[in-house]
Amino acid sequence: MASLVEELVTVLKEETKLYTDLLPVAESKTPVIVENDLAELEKITQVEQELVDEITVQEHKRLQIVKNIAIVLGKKEAQIKSKDIIEYLVKEPSEQRELQILHDQLRQTIQKLMEVNNRNKSLINQSLEMIEFNMNFIQSTRMAPGNNNYTKGAINGYGPTSQTRMFDAKQ
Repeated sequence: MASLVEELVTVLKEETKLYTDLLPVAESKTPVIVENDLAELEKITQVEQELVDEITVQEHKRLQIVKNIAIVLGKKEAQIKSKDIIEYLVKEPSEQRELQILHDQLRQTIQKLMEVNNRNKSLINQSLEMIEFNMNFIQSTRMAPGNNNYTKGAINGYGPTSQTRMFDAKQ
């Protein structure tokens, strides 16, 4: 059991480091979203994806370790949580304390990351709403009554037709 706890501590340290590295990357997206700099956003997203891939690897390791700890404790994998493992280590206070600190740090970092991501999501949604508003505005001005070119020949179907479209598929 001691080696499993050591492995868990190692994995949690690595996960905490990766999430800590991910936080400033996510924060750097905010001004880029506001400035609508798509090229820079793409670069940041690529760095972010690399970190997320590394986090995923560590998370799989952590889940496997927790599964093994659950087997040792005679519990089902779905029933065991980090707090259960921490409580179980009451006889080893130094490992218990280290695991508790890592658990708290990871939870705080993830909470901050969620706040930043929610802010970025809100900014992106506002940007999309503005784009949709502009598209609707442009389309409505093209259909406005003042833009119609009715002539005497329009009744017979003759006369100049000026159909402009929003998107030209021929280009």
